[in-house]
Formats: sequence, structure tokens, C-alpha cells
Amino acid sequence: MPTTKPLTVVVSSTSSDSHTWNLVFLQLLIEELGHEVANLGACVPPALLAAECAARRPDLVVLSTVNGHGCQDGPAALAALRAQPATAAVPVVIGGKLGVRGRDTAAADDLLAAGFAAVFDGPAEVTRFRAFLAGLGSTAPALAGSPR
Repeated sequence: MPTTKPLTVVVSSTSSDSHTWNLVFLQLLIEELGHEVANLGACVPPALLAAECAARRPDLVVLSTVNGHGCQDGPAALAALRAQPATAAVPVVIGGKLGVRGRDTAAADDLLAAGFAAVFDGPAEVTRFRAFLAGLGSTAPALAGSPR
């Protein structure tokens, strides 16, 4: 039977998103599931996100957006993470309001094509996000590709 290893998760908004309650919610949800969270807060520029993640060596990076610019800001954040050897293989997910028109299947598809490990389009996807975390936390004996 697989064991559950606590993950180290970095939570951040995209660079243009100043909303914070979504980040607090994600932090509490992830901690409730037994994982450690570093919440970088709102309006985090891609270079700062990459530097913090290179220093912290997380098992997962979670980007959240409420302002509808996730489809524009997400790829720049992902590119900055992929440019760092320490974070090049870390799974990165994005969720929230990805576009200004509401649910946007094309934007979600574009983000997956850009290299996001998963895209959570809207608040109703909390159950799928929990399942994603459970899949990462199930190990035998360690996470594949973990930077630790």
C-alpha cells in the first residue's frame, strides 16, 4: 500500500493578480491535507517566483488567479520556473478564473500545452485538485522527479 509523504507546496498568485483570499483558502486546504505550504502572496513577478522556488525546492507550485489573466500571466511564470535548473521539473498547476470571459476551455487547453501539470478552471474544481494532490503525495518510496 502506498504511503503518503507530506509535500512542500509553494502557493502564489500570478504577477498581475492582487487577490489574496484565494491564496489563504488554498494554503488552508493544502495544510488541512497534511502538506507544508509557503504562501508567496499576491502580484509575484515570475523572476521572484522562480528565485523563491529555487531556494525552497518545492514538490509542487500552485498558481491561483482571480482577475481573469491566468492565461496571459501563467505562461511567463512557468517559463521562469523552467529556466531554473532547480525548478525545471517541478510540477506547476494553475487554477481560478483563467480568462476574462469565465470558463474558457481553449485557455485551459493552451495552458496544458504550455506545460502546466494540471489546470483547474473555476472554483468547482476543488475535488479534482484534492485528488491531484493525493496522487502526488502517494509515494513508494519517494516522489519521482522530486528535486530533493
